[in-house]
Amino acid sequence: MAKVTVPKISARKTRDGADALVMITAYDAPGARAASDAGIDMILVGDSVAMVVLGYDDTLQVTVDDIAHHTRAVARAKPDCLIVGDLPWMSYHVSVEETVRNAAELIRAGAQCVKLEGGRKRLPMIEALIDAEMPVMGHIGLTPQSVHAMGGFKVQGRQAEAAMELIEDAKALQHAGCFAIVLEGIPVKVAEAITEAIDIPTIGIGAGPHCDGQVLVYHDVLGIEDRFIPKFVRRYADMKTATIDALSSYADDVRSGAFPNDDESYHLADDQAEAFGLYGSAGPDIEQGS
Repeated sequence: MAKVTVPKISARKTRDGADALVMITAYDAPGARAASDAGIDMILVGDSVAMVVLGYDDTLQVTVDDIAHHTRAVARAKPDCLIVGDLPWMSYHVSVEETVRNAAELIRAGAQCVKLEGGRKRLPMIEALIDAEMPVMGHIGLTPQSVHAMGGFKVQGRQAEAAMELIEDAKALQHAGCFAIVLEGIPVKVAEAITEAIDIPTIGIGAGPHCDGQVLVYHDVLGIEDRFIPKFVRRYADMKTATIDALSSYADDVRSGAFPNDDESYHLADDQAEAFGLYGSAGPDIEQGS
């Protein structure tokens, strides 16, 4: 697959006959290689790393340093996918200057663009990033970094007025220069209306089938994470069960002596084994203190 770039993504609208875009999260080099080999278009080094890798209950504990660390790991794999660095909570809320500095850290780490949450209130930050020639992906609807303000992980835009606000947010983000927008936790008809109202691609997660692409979390797709499975997740494997079975078999073999066997062990050449045997089981007689 040829290297995916921001302009290539920006031009991908399904209404124009383009294939739907595919984005997956990844947080390390093996995950990035797997995504690239599978022909995935975009890797999101997401703040979801907080819950599926770092053990937190929400995304709010992740720092710019955390995202930069995982972005570097993904970038070292040199995937063909576009690498999207997720700006974490409070990295773009204080000032335009701080937003640009934090985004630059992710670009230096290997991201080719950044993503941030929020609608029209984020326009000054988005415009400053684009002025600094850092491409921006927007994110509206259910924005996990606003979990407390929203009162939990709740579908957004269920009321007509709120739905219209989301459409206006999407138009404003496009006008500000975003090359794509994630739509999360939005009713199908609202996501479809947003997708039709703008000329840049929409990437859905819990937003129905009419977006220009879809994104899911790596650990959800592979069935590694099963403590909470949102309605919109489809599991394509059960890697948690497979992993536990493999580790249990390994533990059984170690305890029974079945691992390692002779083929899994290193051996001396015959002449060296004979010479080694001359020393006896106690090893060579070495004078103490010499």
